[in-house]
Amino acid sequence: KDSHFEGPFFQSANSALHVEAAKKLFAQGAAYYCDLSSEDIQKRAKESGKQNERHGYDGYSRDRGLGPGEGRVLRFRVPEGSTIVQDQVRGSVEFDNSTIEDFVLLRGNGSPVFLLANVVDDVTQGITHVVRAEEHLPNAPKQQMIWRALGHEPPSWAHVPVLVNEQRKKLSKRRDKVAVEQYREEGILSAAMKNYLMTLGWAPTGDTEIVPFEKITAEFDLSSVNHSPAFFDIVKLHSFNADYIRAMPIDKFIRACEPWLVGAKAPWQAQDYDAKVFAEIAPLVQTRVQLLQDVPSMVDFLFCDLPTIDDAAFAKAFAPEWASATLIEIRDGFKTCEFTPDALKAVVESVGEKYSLKLGKMQAPLRVAVTGRSVGPPLFEPIALLGRDAVLKRIDFALAKKV
Repeated sequence: KDSHFEGPFFQSANSALHVEAAKKLFAQGAAYYCDLSSEDIQKRAKESGKQNERHGYDGYSRDRGLGPGEGRVLRFRVPEGSTIVQDQVRGSVEFDNSTIEDFVLLRGNGSPVFLLANVVDDVTQGITHVVRAEEHLPNAPKQQMIWRALGHEPPSWAHVPVLVNEQRKKLSKRRDKVAVEQYREEGILSAAMKNYLMTLGWAPTGDTEIVPFEKITAEFDLSSVNHSPAFFDIVKLHSFNADYIRAMPIDKFIRACEPWLVGAKAPWQAQDYDAKVFAEIAPLVQTRVQLLQDVPSMVDFLFCDLPTIDDAAFAKAFAPEWASATLIEIRDGFKTCEFTPDALKAVVESVGEKYSLKLGKMQAPLRVAVTGRSVGPPLFEPIALLGRDAVLKRIDFALAKKV
């Protein structure tokens, strides 16, 4: 079966199988019971006056012939020699068994530890590949010993590099955003996230990393994954997302934006939102956002009576001595011109020629008056959507604010 559809697996549900496997290991001599407490182990290490050959626990109970009993742990009998882990990412990794203590399989209360439970569950479920972070590599020789002691060949191991942040520190849920839900809430598309994650420590062939997932699945090979820690670059992720947003059919983009346009996430009252108006301006917004959560701030001025004007943007736009005068002339031109994007642009360009100003500068006071901000989608299409009366009202409001 495809385990994706079987729901979550609870390790505790298989405790009986874990204990049964432990008894098997004890019966065949691969494990033994030990009655030393943590304090006893520390005392023996201190009294020895030297570093134990087997780090921490020195194997004291190996040949004492103890059976199960209250407070006794079951330990795996680590063999002499070395253990070689064949890792698809790191190649052949050899571990000196003398550095591995006889590790615990069952606690003093009889409950199985993770190492044993993990192996038994993997054997039961027919796991063939174990792909995990490099920090788990030290567990691989122990788990491999258990696999073989239970009569099974170990899985194919692959210990991939950890992800690090801008400070080159391992990503931490206490410090960094690590939950997929957090990125979904921002408006990161699932396709963009999957594509970006696959470039961390690996890259598809060709001159671009943004490729269909089918190409990734066809080319991906664990043996080609880089060993070095991978930088989780938020800026690059946003760039990937912007590319995926721009590539969406417009109707799909509009549907993807809906969670931020209607309901609890919307910054306006439900009755103020006009889906038809958004559909008109959506193509202009689509090419300018990196995150879907940024869409409302690009269009909120369309769904209110008067925009909330950003003070810093207003101060900068109206600082030139010509700002108010040109905006007055633009307003007068808007009163009589055809209210289409091309005609509106022509009015602004005409006033600009009179003052020897380029369109970019001429738009600044007008943009702040109409949208409340200094940046946003192309200006003349939304002005036409707002209509003559609404735009003239906003210009007058901004001019009054200047006074």
